[in-house]
Parts: sequence; C-alpha cells; structure tokens
Amino acid sequence: MTSTGERPVRADEPVRTGPPRRRRAQRVPAALLTPALLGLLFLVLPLAGLVARAPWSSLPQRLTEPGALTALRLSLQTASVATVGCLLLGVPLAWLLARTRFPGRRVVRALVTVPLVLPPVVGGVALLLVFGRRGLLGTWLDSTFGYTLPFTTTGVIVAEAFVAMPFLVIAVEGALRGADARYEEAAATLGAGRWTTFTHVTLPLVAPGVAAGAVLCWARALGEFGATITFAGNYPGITQTMPLAVYQTIEGGDLDGAVVLSLVLLTVSVAILAGLRDKWITSP
Repeated sequence: MTSTGERPVRADEPVRTGPPRRRRAQRVPAALLTPALLGLLFLVLPLAGLVARAPWSSLPQRLTEPGALTALRLSLQTASVATVGCLLLGVPLAWLLARTRFPGRRVVRALVTVPLVLPPVVGGVALLLVFGRRGLLGTWLDSTFGYTLPFTTTGVIVAEAFVAMPFLVIAVEGALRGADARYEEAAATLGAGRWTTFTHVTLPLVAPGVAAGAVLCWARALGEFGATITFAGNYPGITQTMPLAVYQTIEGGDLDGAVVLSLVLLTVSVAILAGLRDKWITSP
C-alpha cells in the first residue's frame, strides 16, 4: 500500500468550509528591504522634485497657453496612431515568432528587439537613411508620389512606432507562449482554419497581454524624443510633441514653463496608465 501523505479525517471532525487561511506575513529581510526602499526612493524622488518645483500660482495661465495645448494634443494623437499601427503590425509579428518555426527565427527576434537598445537618435538617423528624400525608400516616394516623410506629422508617428513596437511584440509573444495551445488544437480539430482560430480563440486568450503591450507601446511613444527630433524635427503645431516642447522651453531658459509641461505630461501618463491597468491589466 502506498501512502498519500495526507492526514486521515475523523468522522466527528468538523469540516472547514470557510475561506482558506491567509498566509502569515513574514518579516522582510533587511538585506532585501533596504535596497528595495532605496530603489523606490530613486524612482519617486525626481517626480516629487518636479511636483515640489512646479509654479502652482501661475499654473492655470501656463496650462492654457496655445503652445502647451497644441503640443499635448499632438503628442496624444501621434502616440495613439502609432500604437494602432504597432498593433496592426506587431501582433501578427509576435504570432509569427511564437507559433511558427522558420530558419533565422532567432535572428528575426534579435532584430525586433534592436530598437530597445538602440539610442533613439541613431534610430532617427536610420529612419532618415531609409525614408529621407535621398533614402532607400524616400527617393521612390518622392519621385512616384511627390511625398516626403521626414519633418511631417506622419514622420513623428513613424519615429514613435519604430521605438515603441518592440515593447508590444515582446509582451504579445510572451502572452502567446504562455497561452494554452490545446484550445487552438481543439479548434483546429473542429475544422476551424488558422485565421478563424487566431481571431476567435488565440486573440481572446492573449487579450490581457495585448492590452499590456499596447499600454507599454503607447507610453513609450508618448515620451519619445530622440528619434522624433532627428527624423521629424521640432516644428510647433506640426512635429513638436510634449517632450520636444519641454526641451525647447528649458533651452530658452524658462525653467518654470518646462516644469509645467513636464508636470502635464507626467499627469496624463500616470492617469491613462493607471486607468488602463485597473481595467485590463489586473494581477491576481
């Protein structure tokens, strides 16, 4: 006879029907708590300094300045359009990396993550070499359609999508790898094609991962600076997003104005990220 290791239950012993007991809180070792608190302080202290340095008395006047509102609106629009573009291109790319096998897949995955480690300014130069008027594709666009991409609002969207798409691809690929493939196999045995399985089974399974990737992608696009100023320039009302407006303001010596713009960008980012996280990205 093999033992199951469980204690036998007596007939007269009351059966516990309530919720499981909570695990007793354990004391956090000082060797972990101290660096954790220092890390938290390192992340929060600059933000606290930004809030403390804000010119609260003149904040309403500065917020209603046309330049600030225009830059904020352009940032929100370009970041949102760039995120939609990343979803349309990045989700299929993540599926390709997670669900199929082909020669050079590791190389492709490495190439996808290159913009994560590439300096954004270098990314902007690379975009100029491809989409510039004398670039690999820019020459064809200019000669065929008479259209040049750099230094336009569309150029801002392209620059933001270039640096933000890897965040989406990595998040969605991780969600696809963690999803139970048996549901897709069951759909296939019932006669569903790959497209039907992808749209009706796979996407609902990885929806939280897609939402998380989209949030990260949007946040990265909203804060993009280096590739944008290199590829699209800094023209108010056309390519000047909030990070570029902050840079121009502080370069002009207006520290209070730069603090106000930074505070607006911080508030919008935190509010939208917190709202999306509570709705779509809930942790157990």
